[in-house]
Amino acid sequence: MSAAMDTESTYSGYSHYSGHSKKAHRQGSRDRHKSPRSKDGSRSEKSVTIQTPPAEPLLGNDASRAEEGQDDNWGETTTAITGTSEHSISQEDIARISKDLEDSVGLDCKRYLGLTVAAVLGLLVFLTPIAFILLPQILWRDDLEPCGTVCEGLFISVAFKLLILLIGTWALFFRQPKADLPRVFVFRALLLVLIFLFVFSYWLFYGVRILDSKDTNYQGIVQYAVSLVDALLFIHYLAIVLLELRQLQPMFTVKVVRSTDGESRYYSLGHLSIQRAALVVLENYYRDFTVYNPALLTASKSRAAKHMAGLKVYNVDGPGNNVSGQSRAMIAAAARRRDSSHNELYYEEADHERRVKKRRARLVVAVEEAFTHIKRLQAEEQQKAPGETMDPREAAQAIFPSMARALQKYLRTTRQQQYHSMESILQHLSFCITNNMTPKAFLERYLNPGPTLQYDKDRWFSKQWTLVSEEAVTSGLQDGTVFVLKCLDFSLVVNVKKIPFIKLSEEFIDPKSHKFVLRLQSETSV
Repeated sequence: MSAAMDTESTYSGYSHYSGHSKKAHRQGSRDRHKSPRSKDGSRSEKSVTIQTPPAEPLLGNDASRAEEGQDDNWGETTTAITGTSEHSISQEDIARISKDLEDSVGLDCKRYLGLTVAAVLGLLVFLTPIAFILLPQILWRDDLEPCGTVCEGLFISVAFKLLILLIGTWALFFRQPKADLPRVFVFRALLLVLIFLFVFSYWLFYGVRILDSKDTNYQGIVQYAVSLVDALLFIHYLAIVLLELRQLQPMFTVKVVRSTDGESRYYSLGHLSIQRAALVVLENYYRDFTVYNPALLTASKSRAAKHMAGLKVYNVDGPGNNVSGQSRAMIAAAARRRDSSHNELYYEEADHERRVKKRRARLVVAVEEAFTHIKRLQAEEQQKAPGETMDPREAAQAIFPSMARALQKYLRTTRQQQYHSMESILQHLSFCITNNMTPKAFLERYLNPGPTLQYDKDRWFSKQWTLVSEEAVTSGLQDGTVFVLKCLDFSLVVNVKKIPFIKLSEEFIDPKSHKFVLRLQSETSV
């Protein structure tokens, strides 16, 4: 009840602010729309702003919208965290996105078509040996030569080999696909073609030499089916070598650089095609790279805009005159201010680091006090009846208001507020309480930006990728290969380098060379 009353009082203070925030946001939008268009007819003339649905605010208020350039001290009067993500893209990008959405249906059809073809071919492969054995028994059973113990042993051999082949095929081929690749997997397609030609040739020989002539040697027919199963097992072994073992030995080192902030990682890859190497890079990207935060990239842009806004040019010769003089005056003023810009950058970064450290310390203290309160509550709950105990969700809601303000300030200072909603924080807090985790374990998610997989998929900013390569995406990796993985907001530039050939030689050291003799004089000087 107390937590609900605290939250309700917070709502009233926050709703008063949200009205002013909306009004300022609408006024800023009108000012942006009134700005004159650039003369170069660039793409920005057609730009539109797509506003993604905001994350749920920290305190559950849906009416919050805060601009990026807002004063960071507004949190003194409220304990709400809001998140707004804006992306400006052109009309061409909008058309491309709609085209990609339309093509996604075709990609699904292509994926299910491939799975259907593989399933039908696999069913044909497993039914073929059984048909080879049963057809003579059905068509000319009375004319067959008797086959006793030998045929029964061959039946058992075929049954167990087919079972092994079934398990191996299920483990190797029938796995849930991790991605939709732009081109077919060459080795898998070659294996399917090889299996089809192999089974077709066996059926052709069986129809000509056994069905037409109605061969009465049933033992030879059963051995023919056994030879087919043995050959299929060898093809399965070949598939394991080509699809799994060939790529295990590292042959290349790839450097992956994110185009926006320059974050990079290195990975070792084997013999892979470009599209499969891109898939491996993306799998490691979601695990190793910190989540893409466009709010961190606006600092340099706002700094440059602030410097340009401080320049004022006056035309003393009248309107429409001396336009080139204005340009020269702005360039000269910018050159004069260039010498002091590095000092401004230094002091801005130092002030930002100071505020981050201060609010981090406040957050750590607030969380430690909240967890100390949890321990007192747990001690009190042990003395109550079993029906009156508080579950972890209720405990999290009870202590959350005491740390919400410090957490809100820290997330806004580090510009992480769009990645953490109220519901996600409460779930994480209840999870920590359930597993008896320390305050440091709870804060680990918020003090340091985590990998992309740590956050919800709605905040990844990268779900559909486009592979750009000068070489064919089915060709193998080579030394110096460069390809780009693009998404809506940024791109990953991948540079491939071959691991050099290492020549290792051995040098023998004679153990006797380490021996020495220490000679001491028997007489000493007096």
